[in-house]
Amino acid sequence: MKKVLILICLLLNNIVFAQENKSSPDVLKSLKQAHPRLLLLKGEEQLIIDQTKKHKQWNTIHQGILAECNKIIDQPPVERIKIGRRLLDKSRECLRRVFQLSYAYRTTGDKKYLKRAEQELLAVSAFEDWNPTHFLDVAEMTMAVAIGYDWLFDELPEDSRKTIREAIITKGINPSFEDKYNSFLKAEHNWNQVCNAGMTFGVLAIAEHEPELARKVITRAVASIPRAMKTSYEPDGAYPEGFSYWEYGTSFNVLFNSVIEKALGTDFGLSNTPGFLKTAGFLQNLVGPTGLADNWGDSGLRDGLSPAMFWFADKTRDPSLLWNQKKLLDNPGTGFVRNRILPALLVWGVKTDLESVREPKKKIWVGQGPNPVGLMRTSWTDPNAIFVGFKAGSPSVNHAHMDVGSFVLDANGERWAMDFGMQDYNSLETKGVDLWNRAQNSQRWEVFRLNNLAHNTLTFDGQLQQAKGYAKVDAWSDVADKPAVISDLSKMYEGQVASAKRGISILNQRSVVVRDEVKTLDKPVTMRWNLLTPATVRIVNGKTVELSQHGKKMLLIIDTEAKIEIKTWSTTPTHDYDAPNPDTQFVGFEAQLPANSEQHFNVHFTNEEQVDVIPALASWNVNKK
Repeated sequence: MKKVLILICLLLNNIVFAQENKSSPDVLKSLKQAHPRLLLLKGEEQLIIDQTKKHKQWNTIHQGILAECNKIIDQPPVERIKIGRRLLDKSRECLRRVFQLSYAYRTTGDKKYLKRAEQELLAVSAFEDWNPTHFLDVAEMTMAVAIGYDWLFDELPEDSRKTIREAIITKGINPSFEDKYNSFLKAEHNWNQVCNAGMTFGVLAIAEHEPELARKVITRAVASIPRAMKTSYEPDGAYPEGFSYWEYGTSFNVLFNSVIEKALGTDFGLSNTPGFLKTAGFLQNLVGPTGLADNWGDSGLRDGLSPAMFWFADKTRDPSLLWNQKKLLDNPGTGFVRNRILPALLVWGVKTDLESVREPKKKIWVGQGPNPVGLMRTSWTDPNAIFVGFKAGSPSVNHAHMDVGSFVLDANGERWAMDFGMQDYNSLETKGVDLWNRAQNSQRWEVFRLNNLAHNTLTFDGQLQQAKGYAKVDAWSDVADKPAVISDLSKMYEGQVASAKRGISILNQRSVVVRDEVKTLDKPVTMRWNLLTPATVRIVNGKTVELSQHGKKMLLIIDTEAKIEIKTWSTTPTHDYDAPNPDTQFVGFEAQLPANSEQHFNVHFTNEEQVDVIPALASWNVNKK
């Protein structure tokens, strides 16, 4: 009887197991068994080698990596030294070194790169931990170690493999199952993308040794990462965290998609997430003819080589997405080797025919989502073209500022309307600033660069924009001689004014107008119209300002029936925790708006003293969104 019961139990277990497998397909069923399996299979490096011999741009990147690896060889491995609460710079440096050294070994066979990569891998494997309290640190370190382990697998001694494998499990993967560390699983921003990518690289590298762990992590990631992809890219691809975090979150999302597709033969349909394949257009259109980005939110200013853009160009078969990237490839300088995922550019881009890269056809790009944008220009080829980047959205979005309604403007080869961008987080955190609280009364909004008084937008009675307010791009036009965007900003000023609307248009490819229409409540209000500029400011008269820089000039002409006073304000902050803002100036005007009144203001950026009459926003020839 006992034997019968045992047999019945075994039978039931097999039935349950079969049912579970039927409802949950084995994600490892198509796993590439041999190493390397991450991003670039064994033998595929030969195409890269062949292309570097044929095309100077690819050879420049290839030789740059080899030269940098020759420098790395003489440097000691990274040490476990935190900056504030982060180990992130060490994780990133490890990723940069290991990725490049592993690439150098695979493309040259020179064992000096192999030995130096092994030294780096063993050094970080010996760390007490990879700082799971700031899990981005763990994610990037895990990815670094996984790439080195996988790409160098056949040449690593078994004792080194074992040490590295144990580090991936104990310092990388296992902490991701602890609730106090894995909030990234429910996040809707870059943490989700980066951390899921890092964990997936880790388990794919060691999948034959830890198949159940690999299945669990990959299944979890495929279920989790759509949270971030939906918020980050639907409906049009406008990435809500802005220029720099697009490069971070999207690059790691692409690494994730690419590695599972290469190792498992599928990306589980994730590339078809609405807006995802459109998001390369967002990044490309954020960069003006000056080479400077529309750097709203916590963003940097400069464009750089972006491996992810080559993946998107290949995936969509649209080489025009590489218009800006090709210019950087032709003249990359020397700093490109600081890009920690640089070898991925060759992995994803080496099949691209750079001669087929042509300028994009469209000169206006509009995207909705949590932080909508309207991006317009008069030309992709003229360095003196006009470019306007307009931002709507909400301060409640991750890494957002109170900059709703703000804009940047390039013309005549200069940036006239600018954004400060981000301040280093550690400089604020070490002073005890409550930086990550986005509530209306948070200390975050006292940081000089983060509130609306420091952006090219409106302020009423010195009050903050509403932290939970939201504005979309309500209408836009792509007519060649009058591209435009319009946004209703009223929710940003709820309780301050009855309504506030802003429209921006490029007129006849020669000038730009910003039109604001404001209705007041049953109380008077003082409105501040603000412009942040790197130019020298000269007030010409009561309606005109002259901006000048590098021998070039731009007039700011205000057309309104309201009584205004043109003013300048200092960009020197008052808090000891604020970053300095040298060589910048606020200029604009204040207007005293009566109760229950309607006022409009047209501000022209022009090189001509006469300006056009601008009709009400309701009369603009635009498409409704």
